Amino acid sequence: MVHLKSQREIDLMRESADLVGRTLAEVARHVQPGATTLELDAVAEEFIRSHGAEPLFKGHRASRNIPPFPGTLCTSVNDEVVHGIPGGYVLQEGDVLSIDCGVHLNGYVGDSAYTFPVGELSEADRQLCDATYQSLLEGVRQAIHGNRVGDIGYAVQTYCEQRGYGVVRDLVGHGVGRKLWEEPQVPNYGRPGKGKKLKEGMTICIEPMINRGTHEVAADDDGWTVRTTDGGISAHYEHMVVIRRGAPEVLSTFHYIEEVIDVPYRREAIAEGS
Repeated sequence: MVHLKSQREIDLMRESADLVGRTLAEVARHVQPGATTLELDAVAEEFIRSHGAEPLFKGHRASRNIPPFPGTLCTSVNDEVVHGIPGGYVLQEGDVLSIDCGVHLNGYVGDSAYTFPVGELSEADRQLCDATYQSLLEGVRQAIHGNRVGDIGYAVQTYCEQRGYGVVRDLVGHGVGRKLWEEPQVPNYGRPGKGKKLKEGMTICIEPMINRGTHEVAADDDGWTVRTTDGGISAHYEHMVVIRRGAPEVLSTFHYIEEVIDVPYRREAIAEGS
């Protein structure tokens, strides 16, 4: 069942989303060759707790058959698509690092993801990240009252597939609110005019997961880490969005991150769909 949010609820969700953006910016200051993903995780946990919130992912159970997630962040490197577990991996020059972060603040979830370059990326990996980033914006623009979930997925899918990338189908975006995963599911592929109808007050996460190669993925034995089956590099970006009439409202922000890392051609006005 889809729960339409009141303005009060949306305001609280915006606070949660804002903290995620500031947390990712704090982590960005430490993303460099030689750092471990576990060190980045410790930075995030301390920052979140110091701001009166709880790490959303830590201890989260996807099913009874999988151990609780042990980290504050999902740190997915290179061919890891999502849900990478922070550990002793030492970041290398040229790595592509996707970081997904969630918080629980004042009863509501904040959830966002950003893909970071570790040092200088290859041209092919930079283009993948740029295309994934732009596909998120294309999807966000479709998140308006009267459209359907398929319009969002179609926008992401066509943008990426026209450029030769694989669009992950086994993992999707989702509704968000008091819980991390609410209805509806928001795939990154679809047909225009198909799927759940979007209504003002719905809150969703749009999160393209795009591969430089096949769209096919598989889970590691740890039950969490999902990676490309062909070893191709993957990128991932995520925004929290309120369905509105005429134009979507983006609750999350990349502004703090992009004040830290060097991506001069990306600006918040673009990232928020204007």
